[in-house]
Amino acid sequence: MTEQSSKRRKKHIIINAFDMACSGLQSPGLWKHPEDQSRNYNSIEYWTNLAKLLEKGKFNALFIADVLGGYDVYNGPKNIEAAAKSGAQWPVNDPSAVVAAMAAVTKNLSFAVTFSTISEAPYHFTRRLATLDHLTNGRVGWNIVSSYLESAARNLLNNQPLPPHDERYARAQEYLEVVYQLFLSSWADDAVKLDKKTGVFSDPSRIREINYEGKYFEVPGPNITEPTPQRLPVILQAGASKAGLEFAARNAEAVFIGGFTPEVLKYKIEELKKLAVNYGRDPSEIKTFQLVTAIVAKTHDEAVAKYQEYQKYGDPEGAQALFGGWTGIDLSKYGWDEELSSVESNAIKSFADSWTKKLPGEPEGLRKTRGYLSERLRVGGSGVVFYGSPEEVADEIETWVNVSGVDGFNFTYAISPGTFEDLVELLIPELRRRGLVWDDYPKEKLTFRENLYGIDREEPTYLTETHPAYNLRWRAGETKEEFEEKLKKTIEEKFTF
Repeated sequence: MTEQSSKRRKKHIIINAFDMACSGLQSPGLWKHPEDQSRNYNSIEYWTNLAKLLEKGKFNALFIADVLGGYDVYNGPKNIEAAAKSGAQWPVNDPSAVVAAMAAVTKNLSFAVTFSTISEAPYHFTRRLATLDHLTNGRVGWNIVSSYLESAARNLLNNQPLPPHDERYARAQEYLEVVYQLFLSSWADDAVKLDKKTGVFSDPSRIREINYEGKYFEVPGPNITEPTPQRLPVILQAGASKAGLEFAARNAEAVFIGGFTPEVLKYKIEELKKLAVNYGRDPSEIKTFQLVTAIVAKTHDEAVAKYQEYQKYGDPEGAQALFGGWTGIDLSKYGWDEELSSVESNAIKSFADSWTKKLPGEPEGLRKTRGYLSERLRVGGSGVVFYGSPEEVADEIETWVNVSGVDGFNFTYAISPGTFEDLVELLIPELRRRGLVWDDYPKEKLTFRENLYGIDREEPTYLTETHPAYNLRWRAGETKEEFEEKLKKTIEEKFTF
């Protein structure tokens, strides 16, 4: 670590694990590796053991991905064969079911759970999310996705096609506004009385209907759940298209944003921060994460050998199936050495662009062919791959932080839990030695927001003041009339566009 880089760094980076209720996740076929246990995703023990390991390593959070349909674009349409054979994010369980069990065996690890805005009514979803915030004592966040798989839309939207990309975000904005108001504007902070003398559990005069009326949703309320420990779970978002960045700039407290070079990541982060200012937000309050698969061993040669071994287990058909789902591009229509061309996609637009355009920092002469992609994606998938000794991988991380300004990383696995064990035993001690990560949690029983922002704010468990939903909260002591007036003003200023 150079003296110059040490001076540039002013805070610890955020370390998250990235998993999914399936086998293999970003590395299809690695479930065949003799040391991989991701196939055990169906068991409670897989998740509780992982949570304890991550808390031992002082991780901030476990980020749980999800999809609601199969990757059926490759050799398609509607062809699930490659995904099914390779186990490429198929089958998949509900990501929320194991969170309470993991919370029961940890004290400080937080949980970001992915839910789509096309999966269920916002009223029902709010209860699901509120329940998790209660059971985890404020350690849960919602990673908002608007979905990108036609296979999901067919089964969730009465066999209708997925709405156009930008319309999905417009609908997601309304969905989120309903959730905001159910959490923050339906119950006053002091609505629950638990007065045994009078027999009043909750004061009905401190509970109100939200009467939300929009283009896509009409939800009268009131919310069925009482105020939760964080009042509103942490709002996270994944997506770096133009519409995705706009949505994140307006709403997100943390953004899962990716680049295949630190220069590309820097550009995307800067665009996000500029948009945040336009919405009156403090851009420093939006935390950003990059997806990484880190393959670490005690020496460089051991890490190279480990990476090469993993490549042998990677499934090229599964990799192409994942690529088709992420981008909407059917690689079977390309020759093995044929370079991909620019396409219009209704899937993940930013990801499709990444594989069809030249990006800053990429080596000259790189040809993004079908053959290159099937090799590149079989270990590490849509993220970047770092491999080497602890010192070498820490150097890479430090470079990405200093060049891009990213706040942290979502570390996924090649094999589970082996990759995470190597992070805990080898990489994190080196990052700690350099002052890149904290030595320990700053206190016991951290909420998710305290994991993100620290414990020194005036309201460390609640939204920051420039977040648009900050004043949607019905606070203790406010009369209903006072709150109604404040709410009307907040909606006019922050949510009328």
